[in-house]
Amino acid sequence: MAFTLRSVKVPPNSASLEEARGRVFDFFRQACRSIPTIMDIYNLDDVVTKSQLRSTIASEIRKNTHVTNPKVIDMLLFKGMEELNNIVEHAKQRHHIIGQYVLGRQGLAQDLDTKDEGVSDFLKNFYKSNYF
Repeated sequence: MAFTLRSVKVPPNSASLEEARGRVFDFFRQACRSIPTIMDIYNLDDVVTKSQLRSTIASEIRKNTHVTNPKVIDMLLFKGMEELNNIVEHAKQRHHIIGQYVLGRQGLAQDLDTKDEGVSDFLKNFYKSNYF
């Protein structure tokens, strides 16, 4: 699978917005087809399902729906292809995949709580006074 992904190149410029949009759909299909391979390589069956990874890929693509310049879309598509190639060729480790695509940008649920609930007033004042 990694060899087939290496042979796919993104053309330098899309002629129109419709052509760029078609390339994005092709990239999405290619990324979804590589999900089983990614699940096997990184042993993600105990952490995430294939449909959750598919939803994550779709949300990453949807982040850029406001872009209307075909050259910018081609650049984003190239970056996406590079990211997919790095993942399929095992250039990332398992915790990178889990941190970026399973947990997302929010991080762990325990990290969402406030950190200084049990900190005394003395320490709070100390932290405030010693930061420049």
